[in-house]
Amino acid sequence: MTVEEKFGQLQQLTWNPDTGPGEGQNEAARKAAAEGRLGSVLNIVGAKECNDLQRVAVEESRLGIPLVFGLDVIHGFLTTFPVPLAQGASFDPGVVASDAEVSAREARSWGVHWTFAPMADVSREPRWGRVAEGSGEDPYLTARLTAAKVRGYQGEDYSAKDRLAACAKHFVGYGFPEGGRDYNTVDLSERRLRDIALPPFKAAVDAGVATVMASFNTVNGIPAHANKHTLSEILHEELEFDGFVVGDYNGVQELIPHGVAADGADAARLALGAGVDMEMVSTTYAEHGKKLLESGKLDRDRLDDAVRRILRIKVRLGLFENPYADEDGQIGDPTAAARRAAREAAARSAVLLRNEDGTLPLEAGTGAIAVVGPLGDDTQELHGTWAGPGARKYPAVSVLEGVKKAAPGAKVTFAKGCEVEGEDTGGFAKALAAVRKADVAVVVVGEKAAQSGEAAVRSDITLPGVQERLIKEIAKTGKPFAVVVLAGRPLVLSGIAEEAPAILNAWHCGIEGGNSVADVLFGKVNPGGKLPATFPRSVGQLPYYYAHENTGRPYDPDNKYTSKYLDLPHGPLYPFGFGLSYTTFEVSDLKLSAASASASSVRGGGSEVEATVRVENTGRRKGDEVVQLYVRDKVASLAQPVRRLRGFERVTLKPGESRTLTFALGAEDLGFHTNDPDGELRVEPGEFEVYAGTSAEASLKRTLTLT
Repeated sequence: MTVEEKFGQLQQLTWNPDTGPGEGQNEAARKAAAEGRLGSVLNIVGAKECNDLQRVAVEESRLGIPLVFGLDVIHGFLTTFPVPLAQGASFDPGVVASDAEVSAREARSWGVHWTFAPMADVSREPRWGRVAEGSGEDPYLTARLTAAKVRGYQGEDYSAKDRLAACAKHFVGYGFPEGGRDYNTVDLSERRLRDIALPPFKAAVDAGVATVMASFNTVNGIPAHANKHTLSEILHEELEFDGFVVGDYNGVQELIPHGVAADGADAARLALGAGVDMEMVSTTYAEHGKKLLESGKLDRDRLDDAVRRILRIKVRLGLFENPYADEDGQIGDPTAAARRAAREAAARSAVLLRNEDGTLPLEAGTGAIAVVGPLGDDTQELHGTWAGPGARKYPAVSVLEGVKKAAPGAKVTFAKGCEVEGEDTGGFAKALAAVRKADVAVVVVGEKAAQSGEAAVRSDITLPGVQERLIKEIAKTGKPFAVVVLAGRPLVLSGIAEEAPAILNAWHCGIEGGNSVADVLFGKVNPGGKLPATFPRSVGQLPYYYAHENTGRPYDPDNKYTSKYLDLPHGPLYPFGFGLSYTTFEVSDLKLSAASASASSVRGGGSEVEATVRVENTGRRKGDEVVQLYVRDKVASLAQPVRRLRGFERVTLKPGESRTLTFALGAEDLGFHTNDPDGELRVEPGEFEVYAGTSAEASLKRTLTLT
């Protein structure tokens, strides 16, 4: 390969499906493909469209190296699944894998080879809109679900016609922006980097992820696109990742406003030198690479390494043997099976937060039901942020429609009451009249899809507009009602927590959202979802998360000089891992296989301690419970979190049925990283508290001693 062709493989350009003025980089992509100076294109979809451009690369360029086509397939392509945060609430790797499998099948048939997912970022900052794309605040949960999604997209062989190459993003620390503001500065100690941010990426690499995307943020003052420590020393050398790293959109060029690169040539030198193999959209590699190489500012071995990594993934995708999509095989519409999978995923992701006096489930034979609220008849916002191309073509099932189907004999009325945003209360009277005439009301509130996701930061994460006021007025009618919350992030629900008899957090739940909500409301599905992120009482508590350090002055209600707020009750509104059911469960008989073990043996991987715990359905309905195991290192050389999730399992039990679950505790569960940049994992002698239960506030406890 010539130098120009090598740098060409490192270039990704974006496609604009709308031809004519402002078509973006389309013509540049065609020209570069014909000259063999293009490696990838993003945002091009359609088997014919992809094939037309692929033929230029394969049949007109000197070497005929195929292009790889990438797209943000985040939670569905034609069939929209719940947003990833909602899937995190399922505590079920099967839900995540189902989304990835359906998405891969649909997208690959449209000529897409590569998805920019899963997002492996842990975040404890719900003001940050991109929490919608991740699995929540916990590294263990996120790691389990990230690995499941990688395997779902890629299968055993991602050259298959129904699979995609996955991309773990954003490497690394993107979920910890100061103030929750997107793209903002991140300052993480080495220890927090390794114990919180890195585990999901390690899980992705261990699952065979094809690619990794660099993040927009700085990490301890160094922009991620120029961070040799994270990209090369950790990702390539320690984790032995053999795929390629793609920059984020214009991320290489943005090293200039970051203030670490003087110009485009400097940005190219820093990014390629640090370990960014493919440049997305900006063109500093192609423009300056040859001169940088000739001047000795870029290393030829590094260039060849980047090219090899990209070609390796193209080989694994089977593009050299089969560069073209089957145009007759392009899937036209969401299939019935895909819709069933999306509906089941959404129902398994719903979290019941409150249910006073058995308000839910509703009776299908109810005479009159009022559906009110600005999202009650919505068919678009339910798709959520980063929905695939199917969201523009296929309306989501509204909650109103779902309720009507679930209760065909009921008189169902609808009144919007208000908009999602704004201060207009003119619709309140009609909504309240509908509630008064009904036997029960379903109040559907939340945020729009565009109010979460990338560049969708909210400083106030209470219900937008006058929705909270609407709920308080409905409460005054004395009628029973349930609030359904549709959102892409944890919201502050303190204003309605005591007003609403029942609250179902259904997230942005996808194309079958209304049906899935109705399945839960009417008891066809017994809710079993759990919160993947803490719901705070107030924005002023943020960032707020369960795995905090104890401090030297932990909360004491009788001592002013301890860690607390003067104007808030202590603790979250709803803790991590919390979720109610229509039945009841008892978790008991927590046992350890040994009361003590050798720290050195655990550290070396020679021994594990097993924890067993029994869970029983003590109620009258079949239902799901998520049993969770937490660990606390009581005394360590570095202050440790008050507890860390180290195991979970979702089980379905009939009334009276019980099951004993087993969790293994090894070095990663009992150890922690120091601030050594080489990544020392330390397992120290001492006492550990092991907790089991159904949320981060689990109280069942045993003590393990490492000697």
